[in-house]
Amino acid sequence: MTDKPATEQELIVGIDLGTTNSLVAYCDEKGPRILPDDQGRAVLPSVVRLNESDGSAEAIGHEARATAIEFPERTIHSVKRLMGRGMQDVKNELSQLPYRVVEGEQNTARVAVGGHVISPQAISAMILMELKQRAEAALGKPVRKAVVTVPAYFDDAQRQATRDAGRIAGLEVVRMVNEPTAAALAYGLGGAHPHKNDSLVKEKSAGGISLSTKLNPEVCAEDAKPQAAVPNTQDPTPNTQSQTIAVYDLGGGTFDISILRLEQTENGAVDQVLSTAGDTHLGGDDVDQMIIQLVMREVREQFGEKLQFPPATQQALRKFAEATKIKLSNETSADIEIDLGDGKLYKRTLTRDELEALAKPWVDRTMDACKQALRGAKLTIEEIDRIVLVGGSTRIPMVVEAVGDFFEAEPYTALDPDQVVALGASVQAARLAGTRQGGLLLDVIPLSLGIETMGGAVAKLITANSTIPARASEIFSTYAEGQTKIAINVYQGERELVADCRLLGSFELTGIPPMPAGLPKLNVTFVVDANGVLTVTATEERSGRRARTQVVPNHGLTRDEVQQIERDSFAHAKADMDAHRLIDLRLNAKLDIRNINKQLDRVGKGIEPGYHDEIEAHIATVQGMIDSPDDQVDADVFQQAMHDMDHATIRLAEVAIAQTLKGDLKQ
Repeated sequence: MTDKPATEQELIVGIDLGTTNSLVAYCDEKGPRILPDDQGRAVLPSVVRLNESDGSAEAIGHEARATAIEFPERTIHSVKRLMGRGMQDVKNELSQLPYRVVEGEQNTARVAVGGHVISPQAISAMILMELKQRAEAALGKPVRKAVVTVPAYFDDAQRQATRDAGRIAGLEVVRMVNEPTAAALAYGLGGAHPHKNDSLVKEKSAGGISLSTKLNPEVCAEDAKPQAAVPNTQDPTPNTQSQTIAVYDLGGGTFDISILRLEQTENGAVDQVLSTAGDTHLGGDDVDQMIIQLVMREVREQFGEKLQFPPATQQALRKFAEATKIKLSNETSADIEIDLGDGKLYKRTLTRDELEALAKPWVDRTMDACKQALRGAKLTIEEIDRIVLVGGSTRIPMVVEAVGDFFEAEPYTALDPDQVVALGASVQAARLAGTRQGGLLLDVIPLSLGIETMGGAVAKLITANSTIPARASEIFSTYAEGQTKIAINVYQGERELVADCRLLGSFELTGIPPMPAGLPKLNVTFVVDANGVLTVTATEERSGRRARTQVVPNHGLTRDEVQQIERDSFAHAKADMDAHRLIDLRLNAKLDIRNINKQLDRVGKGIEPGYHDEIEAHIATVQGMIDSPDDQVDADVFQQAMHDMDHATIRLAEVAIAQTLKGDLKQ
């Protein structure tokens, strides 16, 4: 809770005023969160349709973008590129804009619609005003102050133009934060954290927990000063230790890499941008274009070189290509089918490997920029402590892998790359407002972390109150025959069933060779780093297939809510354990019955009829308990029935093994 009365609490929001999309966020004791519109949409497209008669906003956001083709000359997008710029600065970009840009006072670039000339600040203010109204509707209070993010390379004129846009929108811009700095703030970086190579001590055996210095990086702290670290005689590092962060920002149309140093001092947080590099015409749109060019080339090869693609078809291809790219970020292949009319049907399957081969030069260009940024900062890869990914195009798996390989560390991906900058702005806003944070990132794991197993139970890998950093591993296997993919659902909570816990994230491990149930070895590893970010990695050890995800374990829970979850777990402990035990018994019983039936089929008449009937009777007893409702099954009786069935089938297993050995000898 804050020291101020609720009526006096200063409300400050964080705003990411983006070139393509904009967002508003707020940080309180539950941590930072995006404030959506009344339809639940987090993102506001940075697009405004102006009225020809008076130059006012006729539509803002989704509606303006949807009708851009219908009103191309008065639908304004990418206005951020014009902020604080002169005509000479933007002359190379004018040919790419469908609307008219003219020279205003003092050679400034302005937008002309009808007989009106409107400044970029005024148009940006329309977007800010829409975000302001969204925040007021979500929070139920007037919003008059904001922290607004800007690119690290923005000069004084561009920053002043951003501040002016806020003033026109009725917002006091109390602080401007560089976008890469905001991304780091969203993860709680910048305090006295250990170096990436020292954040975990040598890993213990599977299931163990590795410990290092105990930290308390509360991201929405009362002010910008660091929280005191828990005493640790083995770590004499003072709280003023700085961190060097690389922020890799790959959006739809632009890319930039920023190297910055974040430091907590007695006077608060200090950030310094050491270097930036990038390309203003490099982004996810290029990957879409690769898919379009591939399809167009193959269609012409199949149906004739003179086949034309009218504008409507090209527009459809762009949307189709983007959808294919997104699908291949989550799956290993995507089916393509395009009806060209006149009986012409183009069909093919595009694999992730094919797309990655096409996109490799594109990714390599970003790596070249990373090398340039390191040279500019006069740093080596070993001197980079953390890597943060920003921008929607960083969802592409090969991008994550390439960045991790280049910087020799796991990139931060837990937060939505489209939202991370706005979330970081809200963290800074909460600090300025004096908001206390109740439990976003703690020096211990507040609630147990685990994965869902068959039947809806939770297998806990890291238990509550484990000190961070922490690591744990456990081996699992498959339940179905010939399973080629495994869904991994990550849960948080103290109860035994997923229905009573909180889903943090999901991902799939695909491409597993089909094997008998129980044969695959799935090694699931949980690592919670010093910043409270959980990385879950699943590796099928026989095939080497690997998948991963990141989450913030207690994001969105207050300390009171954590305590209530703990109280509920105590109140329901016996019932939960009984339910979990029954789930495990049923799963094991089904596997046992499946194996016994296989052995019966294999031995055939190798056992006497009476013994066969005895085994069938045991199977029927256990099957009856599998099929009965929970309230009609005693777990102890169930376990005894399984024990009796297993004991009764020992001789069956011996006969089956003997027959197998005889068959091998004959060969």
